Amino acid sequence: MRQQHVVREGGRGRSRRLAIAVVCAVSAWALMATAAQASVISIGSVLPDGWASKKFDRVETVFNTALPEPGATLSSPVNGAIVRWRIQGAVGGPFYLRVLHPDGKGAYEATAKSAPATPAGTGLQTFETNLKIQAGDVIGVDPSNDTDEIGVKAESGASYASIFPTPFNGTIAPPSKTFSGEEVELSAEVQPAPEVTTVSPPSGPVTGTTLVTITGKNFNGASAVKFGSTPAASFTVDSDTEITATAPKSVRPGKVDVTVTTFAGDNPNTRFDDYVYRACVVPALKNKTLKKAKTLLRRSGCKLGHVKKAEASKPKQVGKVLKQTPKPGKVLAPGARVRITLGK
Repeated sequence: MRQQHVVREGGRGRSRRLAIAVVCAVSAWALMATAAQASVISIGSVLPDGWASKKFDRVETVFNTALPEPGATLSSPVNGAIVRWRIQGAVGGPFYLRVLHPDGKGAYEATAKSAPATPAGTGLQTFETNLKIQAGDVIGVDPSNDTDEIGVKAESGASYASIFPTPFNGTIAPPSKTFSGEEVELSAEVQPAPEVTTVSPPSGPVTGTTLVTITGKNFNGASAVKFGSTPAASFTVDSDTEITATAPKSVRPGKVDVTVTTFAGDNPNTRFDDYVYRACVVPALKNKTLKKAKTLLRRSGCKLGHVKKAEASKPKQVGKVLKQTPKPGKVLAPGARVRITLGK
């Protein structure tokens, strides 16, 4: 048993302990913050200097269509959720972040819109949000008034477009105008959806309680872990790449998908997230020979238990199973024993 040792110290000792505690707390917070942001992906403009505030002139959605700078990612490369967005050169507002899904025919479907955000100045402004985004989606920004302004940078090879009027979610619209040689000072950070690459061990009994290690990525903030449609008996997020979960009970054997849920969504279903429940599903043994009964038990994940012999009421029942316990169809832990009565 671990013992706790207590050392009594004076004021200087207490101050030293307090200082150490503060340093440890700050270090722990920094580590957690780093881990939580480790897999965030930036999309949109790299927010270059040299921008100038430009009036919208009308309430419309503007979004970049080409970003030539190194490191700029126009569309989201993954499914996930936008956790933060940034603008520069904004005046007025409030402004709204918009998620647009290209329909492949030159138009865009409006899929999500953030809560209103009002900039405190024209410098770099960061706003928290939680918007679902799919791979290939782009981001735009909506003003509230035609007098609102947004930062625009002259950049060779860049371009942006507008949709007027601002679309309702679920509607599809083509661009109303396009602007060449300029980009909008707008970016966002995407938290990718979780991914599962290994489930270990890959199987366990239907009785549950198996401790399972789930490895992958983007696990920070996981709110649920399921085996099939059943929540894990318990789970702990050990890191952004590992979760320890206790498998729940299952009413039947077979393969299920392990699902990790975060605010960015669920992991995609692949062969790497499979978990197999093992069981003894008691077979029907009546009128089977002892040899055949053993074969059926083995195939069903069961074992032969006590064999009792009794007088057969008919000659054709000699050497065959007269009774069995438990009854056929019962789902038990793998390796459970089935007792039989054999005719003699």
